[in-house]
Amino acid sequence: MARAPNDPHRREKILLATLETIAAHGINAVTHRKIAQCAGVPLGSLTYYFTGIDALLEEAFAGFTEQMSVQYLAFFDHVDNREQAAEAITALIFSAQMTTARNMELMYQLYAYISKKPALKEVMQNWMLRSQQTLERWFDPVTARALDAFIEGMTLHYVIDRQPLTRDEIRRMVARIAGERAGRE
Repeated sequence: MARAPNDPHRREKILLATLETIAAHGINAVTHRKIAQCAGVPLGSLTYYFTGIDALLEEAFAGFTEQMSVQYLAFFDHVDNREQAAEAITALIFSAQMTTARNMELMYQLYAYISKKPALKEVMQNWMLRSQQTLERWFDPVTARALDAFIEGMTLHYVIDRQPLTRDEIRRMVARIAGERAGRE
């Protein structure tokens, strides 16, 4: 009996299914079985490609944060100066491109997971560093860090607030943190 060829994309399917399973069920309910079912692969595939659930979750979250960084960087593609960077920050927060329900759920789950698995902090720290380094092209390191924290917090507020801030209100807040002159106020 001939054996069916191995799917060359099985590993990537498992990683994607891991994120989908986390988003659907929460980090505490994720199991090898649920991931395999979501990926449509044999259960043994997970232990073939990954040393355990922690390694699988870490790699899936690392891929997620990398994907989020690519989306983040896209907002700054054509930015040449501080004012354009402030506009890009405003657009990033105000648009729904990054704050999809899935992305926000995965971010919440990542934060929850880090509290129980401190080794995963490095994934989050690398993500924050990439964001801050992007902002440091136009702002000093302290301001870049403040803006990065503002972006992270404000995206949460933007999707949860009963009455989210307007685009102009967000832009004025970015201006304050960035130290722009009062003309933007």
